[in-house]
Amino acid sequence: MWSPFFIFVYLYKNNKINPAMKNWFPFILLMYSSFVVCQEKATDIEDTNYLEDQIYVSITYNILNNKPTGVKQNGFSGGFSIGFIKDIPFNRQRNFGVAVGVGYNYNAYIQNIKFEEINQITTASIADNFNSNRYAVNAVEFPLEIRWRTSTPKDYKFTRIYIGGKLGYAFSSSSKLSDDNGIVKTKNIDEFNKIHYGLTAAIGYSTFNFYIYYGLKPMFNSLSIDNEALDMKDIQIGLKFYIL
Repeated sequence: MWSPFFIFVYLYKNNKINPAMKNWFPFILLMYSSFVVCQEKATDIEDTNYLEDQIYVSITYNILNNKPTGVKQNGFSGGFSIGFIKDIPFNRQRNFGVAVGVGYNYNAYIQNIKFEEINQITTASIADNFNSNRYAVNAVEFPLEIRWRTSTPKDYKFTRIYIGGKLGYAFSSSSKLSDDNGIVKTKNIDEFNKIHYGLTAAIGYSTFNFYIYYGLKPMFNSLSIDNEALDMKDIQIGLKFYIL
């Protein structure tokens, strides 16, 4: 703790400090001593108004649920989110409460659905013999959590159970299919539901937390494949990391 001060004293005694700085030596000594004392006292005082887990990052594997016949996922469909969430404790122990937040969410779905727009009409079909196919979504999300944890003002490793939900608004969506005939792209099709919502849970200890999102609203509206409604919902499973 005092090593910077000893270095300064050594330089002072060996005339290696600018002469103008020597006049400030008593003041520097006083200020540094006060800082050390205050810092040592601060470590002994518990913050009874502490907050937890206000920045979050999640990494997920995305599963398409309720797929029509013939629809398959044929690659790693991944997701990522980052945001700020306000911790609002309800009790004196500050280990039970709620949290509301806002963040950014990106999800990619690797599957075999071919989306096409012809004369402003969107169609969906099963793609065959393609090289790659991805549907990507960029969204703003608004999470809401009910929180229980075993934290204390001095304990940064604790068990947490956070359950709730989130509402999302997709400001951008696109598909890109590559096959032997070229590349087929669509962007922001009307049939994609921009507003989506679902249930969430984050359960874990310390840094690592198991995370799941269960979508309650179909991803698409008024689309079908071979007369079977495209009422897919997404499930996201992965890890969620919280930071103060």
